[in-house]
Amino acid sequence: MAVTDPVADLLTRIRNGQMAKKDVVQIPASKLKIGIVHLLKNEGFIRGYKCIRDDKQGILKVALNYNESGEGVIRKIKRESSPGLRVYKKSDDLPYVKNGYGSGVYSTSRGLMTDHQCRKEKVGGEYLLSIF
Repeated sequence: MAVTDPVADLLTRIRNGQMAKKDVVQIPASKLKIGIVHLLKNEGFIRGYKCIRDDKQGILKVALNYNESGEGVIRKIKRESSPGLRVYKKSDDLPYVKNGYGSGVYSTSRGLMTDHQCRKEKVGGEYLLSIF
């Protein structure tokens, strides 16, 4: 089955895996997905990830993160820019996700960055997703 929006597929698999209390979810790999998952790990939303090479595009295994009471660390994860409606933000207009408690992921000319990094380096780009 062809996927028209691979980033939305990544977010849906993470969201569904967390709702089903899975430890690890498997996702078809790509450079963009690996970059997004790397940022999510650095921000503490997931425990870790591993990319397994195979004859096709590879598999990305993402270890989900839960708190002491067994609830998922990710409260909400939302795709902001879609293939039908791209959302771009300037460095001056970057929105704060949950007043700074969440994170936004941007695709910039310098690679994938969180909103905190974009503000620090004064660069804007495509607003891919928000997470808190």
